[in-house]
Amino acid sequence: MHASRRAFLTGAAALSAAVLTPESVRARAALQAAADWSLATVDIEGDLAPRPMRLVHGQAPAGLEGTLFRNGPGRFRRPGGSVSHWFDGDGLMRAFRVRDGRATLEARFADTPKRRLESELEAVVTPGFGTVGDERARVGSNDDVNAANTAVMAAGDAVWALWEGGSPLAMDAGDLSTRGFVSLRDDLKGMPFQAHPRFDDDGTIWNIGLWGDRMVVWRLNPDRSLHTAEIVALPRASYMHDFTATARHLVIVLQPWVFERRGMPYAAQFAWKPELGTRVLVIDKADLTRTRTFELPTFSFFHLGDAWEEADGTIRFDVAAGEDVAFAVEGARVLVEGRGTVPGEPARLAMVTLRADGRAEMVDSGVDAEFPKGDPRRTGVRRRYTSHVAGERRGRPLPTGLAVHDWESGRSDRFDFGARTVTEEAVWVPKPGRAGETEAWLVAPSINLGEGVTELHVFEAARVADGPLCSWRADVALPAGFHGAWVG
Repeated sequence: MHASRRAFLTGAAALSAAVLTPESVRARAALQAAADWSLATVDIEGDLAPRPMRLVHGQAPAGLEGTLFRNGPGRFRRPGGSVSHWFDGDGLMRAFRVRDGRATLEARFADTPKRRLESELEAVVTPGFGTVGDERARVGSNDDVNAANTAVMAAGDAVWALWEGGSPLAMDAGDLSTRGFVSLRDDLKGMPFQAHPRFDDDGTIWNIGLWGDRMVVWRLNPDRSLHTAEIVALPRASYMHDFTATARHLVIVLQPWVFERRGMPYAAQFAWKPELGTRVLVIDKADLTRTRTFELPTFSFFHLGDAWEEADGTIRFDVAAGEDVAFAVEGARVLVEGRGTVPGEPARLAMVTLRADGRAEMVDSGVDAEFPKGDPRRTGVRRRYTSHVAGERRGRPLPTGLAVHDWESGRSDRFDFGARTVTEEAVWVPKPGRAGETEAWLVAPSINLGEGVTELHVFEAARVADGPLCSWRADVALPAGFHGAWVG
């Protein structure tokens, strides 16, 4: 079906130093013993001017030149009210720039209608994933509630701040100033464009947007202009943060966290029904009406790895699979409150196989994992390795290390910073002129809880257990981000 906003909706309903707010300082001081990880959701009150990071370990590898753009929530609390969920904080774009062996850090808030209104009121009033909001919210479109706080996509001299349920927000790659929401076509303004686009070899970009049991499938040209947007009906209305793709197919994983009622916050609309199992919808990129459905045992998920397709039609992809949605519903609330025990078991890395004869299976690696990523040079083709954060455990919900899992040997190459660190997602940076799958660096930030600062680390993808090749340290701590992109 040709996409239009109407057709889609018819189917369903100035730079300054960063400082902590007084509220967060008091809260952190009072709760430090009970929630040592509370710095991960600390409030940043203003934009962060560019400043050098200090090299505290090793030496930057020759050839590593570029910028790690990272997105994530940067402010959660205001005097007149706070968000109730980790996913609802104001988007803060970070830029770690590496040049000539040196690193700098800067950050700037996404200038959204949500942030402008709440800055004016000095209160959080906008509904979100886990935040109810109140009658002072001004909601005329999806982008009035858009926090622009989840992921990053490079777009020429801009980066797009991506969110779950609205438009990309273009920000200048040079100074991180906000340019405005991106409308890919006039009649598609404000339609959902999710946080995890997938890329073909030729630069074509695929993404989805959800609204109940309908999904818009975005296909963008390499220059980020719109190629097509089409509507696909889904077998059920499941919550979905990510999808994956092979060279020929889109792979849509429908967990049994399904739409049940309307209301706010957004997460309250869904019910966890494990008896339904998890289904996988495979869609032909060349003809979106051609689909296949596979059945799997129940699991929950936020993030999938890149998929690939073998000669006989078998599709494989990896997933950070969870047992339920306890963390999504309650754990992320506890993170922001900074007290209590965080419910839910850590996700584990698993490999899903969809066979041409309709059979499907999932093999659990037994390794705790989140944010699975692979070599970007192997998008859509067979790969051996998956990087992920590690060290998360029940009650202490944030990771402490980084690992690369070898699917052929079953071994995991792992480095752990220890309990006084919160590690964040690593991105793969291929070494110039090299083609081997592990001929790459992994670049990842962390929060050093002992020093109270943000750090940036570079690892050899082939030898993660050896520890960082080099580490830089900032003079401030930024809260934990979600996703990033390397721009060379």
